[in-house]
Order: sequence, then structure tokens, then C-alpha cells
Amino acid sequence: MKEITQNIFYVGVNDRNKTLFEGLWPLPNGVSYNAYLVVDEKVALIDTVEADFFMPFLENIREVIGDRPIDYVVVNHMEPDHSGSLALLRQFYPNIEVVGNKKTFDMLHGFYKMDSNLKEVKNGDSIALGQQHTLQFVLTPMVHWPETMMTLCDRVLFSGDAFGCFGALNGAYVDEQMNCDEFWLEMTRYYSNIVGKYGTPVQMALKKLNGVPVDYICSTHGPVWHEHVAKVIGIYDRLSRYEAEPGLVICYGTMYGNTERAAEVIARAAAQAGLKNIVMYNVSKTHHSYIIRDVFRYKGLIVGAPTYNTGLYHEMNVLLDELSQKDIKGRFMGWFGSFAWASKAVGEIARWNEEKLKYDVVGQPVEIKQALTPETTAQCEALGREMARALME
Repeated sequence: MKEITQNIFYVGVNDRNKTLFEGLWPLPNGVSYNAYLVVDEKVALIDTVEADFFMPFLENIREVIGDRPIDYVVVNHMEPDHSGSLALLRQFYPNIEVVGNKKTFDMLHGFYKMDSNLKEVKNGDSIALGQQHTLQFVLTPMVHWPETMMTLCDRVLFSGDAFGCFGALNGAYVDEQMNCDEFWLEMTRYYSNIVGKYGTPVQMALKKLNGVPVDYICSTHGPVWHEHVAKVIGIYDRLSRYEAEPGLVICYGTMYGNTERAAEVIARAAAQAGLKNIVMYNVSKTHHSYIIRDVFRYKGLIVGAPTYNTGLYHEMNVLLDELSQKDIKGRFMGWFGSFAWASKAVGEIARWNEEKLKYDVVGQPVEIKQALTPETTAQCEALGREMARALME
């Protein structure tokens, strides 16, 4: 039996086959789709799983409750990796009542044409399941869809996608039963790429939960948090405030190695100036989700790319567009670029920052014609030193 606490059970599944989450984000360690049962005089299922995993999901449910009916299914979030089994569930539990808010039901009709046996809840509403358990609902819109909400049951928080992370669960499902080292950076990558744009709604949700005693956080992805509840809430609080460590992300595009050599000069100068947290990425080799993760982690960003087709190197253009959509605040930025016969890269990066990113500019941009010279090498060194000084002040 997968009991978490006091007749609350884990009934989720693992997906170790999908390579890209939402067709976008790499899953080197898979992903879990978490669902939970609360068993009392009535039975409530909290969220479902992706439809492809319905049969093992159903087996997990029956392992806990046998032939008992499920009275309620609470839909904290309508994305199909969590709501995808609802129509199938109705075939096995035809009298089940779907619990959600008004925006949930608008999507429920659109996705699955489900319009009957619905129970609408508003912020603060509750449903008593019996003598032991009462469900209370906290609406958290735009964390990270309009209909998202969380469900409290005593000191257990069913949080939807909030506090989730990439990575399948390898036998254990509660954090104190496993080594969580692999999940911390994957939580940051999950947050920064999926939830990251919505820092203000996350802060509003955290304020609603402020002062609420929570012993367990049961997210829809990743471990059930118990031992690390305070740490997990702290990570979300810090990331949603766009707070960052004093470190530097250097990312570059390169065709023939000249821009890469400039990036190495900048990194070496920053390190010699005393900066320890430095990460470097080739934007054509590293999936951008890892770069975006580290832009959330570190306060400094230096980007560089060659001119290509009288414009900015494609992958750098894509990365800057992705960053502009995340609304990350309070970063330092410097840049450099190279060209063979038409100078465009430096100007295009400057335009991205002026019009979209609006980060604080550090140092002088470096423009390299064809290959590094003693003069442009010295300019790259100056850029690295100035960024290091700004980050260590």
C-alpha cells in the first residue's frame, strides 16, 4: 500500500519513455504523473494521469480501495497529463463527481465534452469526506494556467504543478525515502521553463498559503515533499522573486570557433577576477531549457554570436526570444559578436536588450572582425573583469 499519511495514498505512475515533455523539454530521467487518493466515508481522487497510463493508474487505485466507488475526482489542473484519464475514469466510475472551479469546467467541456456530475468550488470552499478528512480549495490562477488551484486536506497540500519537477520516481515516492540530489536542479529547470513567466501569480499563491501548516506537499510531478517542505517553498519563493546567486552564464553561438575563443577569454578573465560560479554553453549544442534554468539561478549573463545572413546567428536569436518571454528581472548583461564582412550581431543583441530584455548593461560590447586580435582580446578580458566586479560587489 502506498500510504503517505492518515489514509492518503499515492496512486501515480512513471513515464520513462517520453523524450520531450510537452514536446519541448528534455526528460533524461523521465517524469512522474502523480495522483492521490483520500479515503474516508467518501473517497476522493486528487488529479488523474496521462491517458496512455490509465490501466496501471486504475490498478493502483484498486490496490488501495478495491471495488469501492470513488465519490469525487478533484481537478487541480486541466493540462492533459493530469486530466487525460477523466473520460476513461467515468467509464469505470460512472457516478463520480468532478470537482473544479468555473474555469476548470470551461476547459473540461472543450477537451472532453464533459458537462454532467460537476461540482463547482470557489476559493475557500470545502468538502467533508467524513470524520477524518475535509478538502479545502485554494484558487491559484496562472500558476501556471488560468484554472489552476490547490487542495488542502488537514496538513497535506495537493499543489497541482506547483512545487513539481522533472524526473521519474525510482521506487520510493516520499522525499525522506530517497536521495533527492538529482531533483533540485530539475525543479529549477521545471520552474524556469514552465512556470517561470508567472512570478507574480506564484507570489500571490504563496501569500494565500502563508501561515497554513503543511506537513506534506503532494505535487503532480516529482517526489512527495515532507522532509524538505521548507526548502521547496523557499526555492519557489526565491525563483518567483527572480532572486539570483552571484554567478555568470556565458552562452555563445559559433560557426568556425572564433566566437567560442572569445567566450573562453571572457570566462578566464572573470575567473581570474575572483568569480567562482561560471557556466558556459554553446547555444547550438545545449538544449535551451538548461540555459534558461541557469539564467534564473545566476545574476550575470554574457551572450555572443556571429553575424549570419546579415542578421543574428539563428540559435542565439531563438534563445534571446525565449528569455524575453520569461520576464526575468534584475539581471546584468554584456555581449559580444563577430562578423566576416557585415557587422550585425552586436547591434542585434543590443536591440534585443533595449526592446525586450531590459537588463542592466555591464561593460562595453565587443565586436570582432573575422578573428581575435590583441585589441579585441583585451576588450574581452575587460568585459569578463567588469562583469565579475559587478556580480561580486
